[in-house]
Amino acid sequence: MRGTAICGTNSNMDTAAARTVFPRLDESLLSHLPPFSKLDRQQVRAILDLAVSRRYDAGASVFEEGSPADRFYMLLDGYVRVVRITPTGEQVTALHIPAGQLLGIAKAIGKEAYPATAIAAAESIVLSWPMGLWDKFVADYDGFATETYKTIGNRLGEVNTRVVEMATQQVEQRVANALLRLISQTGRKVSNGIEIDFPITRQDLSELTATTLHTVSRVLSAWEKQGLVQSKRKRITVCDPHALVVLSQV
Repeated sequence: MRGTAICGTNSNMDTAAARTVFPRLDESLLSHLPPFSKLDRQQVRAILDLAVSRRYDAGASVFEEGSPADRFYMLLDGYVRVVRITPTGEQVTALHIPAGQLLGIAKAIGKEAYPATAIAAAESIVLSWPMGLWDKFVADYDGFATETYKTIGNRLGEVNTRVVEMATQQVEQRVANALLRLISQTGRKVSNGIEIDFPITRQDLSELTATTLHTVSRVLSAWEKQGLVQSKRKRITVCDPHALVVLSQV
């Protein structure tokens, strides 16, 4: 989806989050994505005609934890960080969601409010629909429900894996596993390895692994000296994925 041409504006949208919109969305934007891949062109056209498209700047919230779940979303381009706020006010990163996935699907888990906050980790393009259309999509569109619940299952599996890691693994193992998951989900090949394809700081990585910024910085600095990773300007590149696999299992 990188490089998609977008034009047009909508002054009624929140300009802090939504910069520009598609004047008319093409069916090819959705036809290859799993929730809509079993639908014909006419069905996809009907879905797109009900959607609102927005461009979110990096750092902008798509929706907020605790707010009424009045819309559900499809991430067309970019990456979204899903975060929770603890009772003591600490921010914890729960997931990173790559392009091509649904988010804000509170209805599917029986919630009337969003259980977490979704923040654009990079400039992102998002479609959304009123939550009132959820039941219609489930009833009318083949594959929508099954793919949605498959997505929920995958995300629960990832969260459960991280819970086990935090309970049983040392910090170095947790950081190695987190980096391996990120390059698997969002990595792109570069000259010196595989780069996580969105801005990520050491603070972000500390939240993702339930450790401190100081500890993550110490671990990454040691790995940089060994040539395993490179970390600079909110970019992390894994130079030796096999070495991280070994470290994750020690």
